[in-house]
Amino acid sequence: MSHPHDGVDLRENPEEYRIGRGEQGVFHAEPYKGELLPLWRFKDEETARESSEAIYRKFLEYRSAGDFVGMDVARKYLQMGYTRSQRYARHEGGNKRRPRETPDPEKSRAAEVFREKWRAAAEDEEYLRLKEEHRRRNG
Repeated sequence: MSHPHDGVDLRENPEEYRIGRGEQGVFHAEPYKGELLPLWRFKDEETARESSEAIYRKFLEYRSAGDFVGMDVARKYLQMGYTRSQRYARHEGGNKRRPRETPDPEKSRAAEVFREKWRAAAEDEEYLRLKEEHRRRNG
């Protein structure tokens, strides 16, 4: 199944980008996927901290360049770090059919690390301004 962003350079064609819900489209948003996916890791708290800081630095670089699409995709990777860490904290091996009796504390801390950076990105005033502008221009 193809995705609307497949084969589209969203840096060159930001008008093609659709914000979507939550983490939607994160694995199809090039060239950002190629820049952010290698940074995305959530094995434990230390790995999550390094990863979330690296992705947040990219968010700030995109912000400096006025690149809303890059900012939004970086925000999605931070959100996805949180949700995946939560899943692994609550389910053995991340498998939804194998819930843990008590959450894994290391994975829970990794989730919290990502949550902090995700919220910082999602609540950034310039991000919110550019998001509204993108919606107004591109639907």
